[in-house]
Amino acid sequence: MYFFINGPYTDYYGYQKSINTKLEGLFMTQINIDDIKHIAIGASLLGAGGGGNPYVGTLMAISAVREKGPVQLIEPTDVPEDALVISASMVGAPAVSLEKFPNGNEYDKAFPLLEETYGQKAYATYPIEAGGINSMIPIMVAARRGLPLVDVDGMGRAFPELQMTTFAIAGHPVTPIVITDERGNNALVNTIDANWAEKIIRTITVKMGATSSVAGDAVHGKDLVANGVTGIISLSKQIGELIDSASDFETVDAALTQLLQITKGYKLFTGKITDINHTTKDGFNFGEVTIEGFGTFEQSFGSVSFQNENIIFKVNDQVLATAPDLITLVDVDTLIPVTNEELRYGKRVNVLGLPANSKWRTEVGIATVGPRYFGYDIDYVPLEQLVEKYSKMGE
Repeated sequence: MYFFINGPYTDYYGYQKSINTKLEGLFMTQINIDDIKHIAIGASLLGAGGGGNPYVGTLMAISAVREKGPVQLIEPTDVPEDALVISASMVGAPAVSLEKFPNGNEYDKAFPLLEETYGQKAYATYPIEAGGINSMIPIMVAARRGLPLVDVDGMGRAFPELQMTTFAIAGHPVTPIVITDERGNNALVNTIDANWAEKIIRTITVKMGATSSVAGDAVHGKDLVANGVTGIISLSKQIGELIDSASDFETVDAALTQLLQITKGYKLFTGKITDINHTTKDGFNFGEVTIEGFGTFEQSFGSVSFQNENIIFKVNDQVLATAPDLITLVDVDTLIPVTNEELRYGKRVNVLGLPANSKWRTEVGIATVGPRYFGYDIDYVPLEQLVEKYSKMGE
């Protein structure tokens, strides 16, 4: 479908457009039900074990698109510089979201309240992170509220705390933010900085039952382009399509090779899960999983430590990957990502390492999401350097 417009025009939000605008891009890229399924798979891989289980979010997004129609996916550069864009997400312990999930009405209350605070209507919405449920919630909100979805996020992966975004490390305060729950409780929170936003929102989330829904990280179009991680939804879809078609390859290993080419990643380990320690505390999931190697990794043991997302991966006590680089588990036979709520004894997995977005490999990025922030006495070393070092140890 093409739209023919003669000369300048004013869109619904009052922004001036012209025939030179990339109009086809604004209207031609749509997210349908098949796309939702693929985005959920790909975002789960990029979620590094966290971001919430995609199943509930996928059902919610599909339901909204069936009722309201496909969602328009636009580029960050398609958003006017002064247009307001609001993120929709869930906060809290992902494992709890399997039993206590949103009903969808939370954002019908949260978005108008935040718009009123800014004195400006939302032009679009976007995911603050790539992760199971938090990649799906914005699609649902976009469909229900008739908003476009921007192909950008604030992490390029998933992280457990509110201040852990590329917008926050660029100086964005995260607040004002509206927090709500499925009962109808809501609060508008303003804080002096992003770290205080995390502390206060986390405290409210615990009182709401360890999960909550938020509308926040409101930024303007120029901020999306300057500080966001662009192309994340398109990448998630590409990854999901490949994994969904893994059975069409000659072997699963051939599909895995293609997956690692797309993500610039590494296969770090293959094994069977033999032990899982898991607890929920202060609105987070904490744990460690032990993996007994087989095949070329026989006689070796891997361990993944996580706080919602996977933070440290070791082989025989040798560090092989740390945050902010991505550590993600996929099923050996299907390549379907395994989130930390889905860890099961005996499950056979590949452990993959993917390099983080370059914004995280800066001094401020490492200070915000590196291993020392999470309490590990380990310095961050880029994934590719650790892999090279480990490979030389075996020579």
